[in-house]
Amino acid sequence: MGIGIGIAFSSTTTLTPSNVASREFIDTRAPNPEICVQYGASAMVMDARLFVTLNPFNVYVAQPSMRPGCVLRQNNWAILEQRKLVTSEQVRECKNRLNTFGFTGSLDSEKPDIRCIYQNEAAQNFFTSQPGAVGSPQDTDRF
Repeated sequence: MGIGIGIAFSSTTTLTPSNVASREFIDTRAPNPEICVQYGASAMVMDARLFVTLNPFNVYVAQPSMRPGCVLRQNNWAILEQRKLVTSEQVRECKNRLNTFGFTGSLDSEKPDIRCIYQNEAAQNFFTSQPGAVGSPQDTDRF
């Protein structure tokens, strides 16, 4: 039954920018997809601004923007260094904090947005914690 539902879903699902329904779709939209898939993981990057008032205490959220991005594994940072997109000091600072690099925009463009990012260990993927769900191998979880 599960296979039948999967076949029906994959044959009837139309993937468009308004309907992101698979990892493969996200992989093809990542900046430098061939580099991203081989040396890291494609990502959905969300930029949002928060405004916090203290008296009275309130939190306001601006409309977030979503765009494709890529997270590199630590052992693949040389790609950024060889292209002179990050300095040795940036690499050292990022490595000292046990972080990694993520980017949006093509690495071949004039100004890709590259940032030192950290993996949130408290974040959980509730899609894989459901009964019957198959999780990803542990060696691919750590960047």
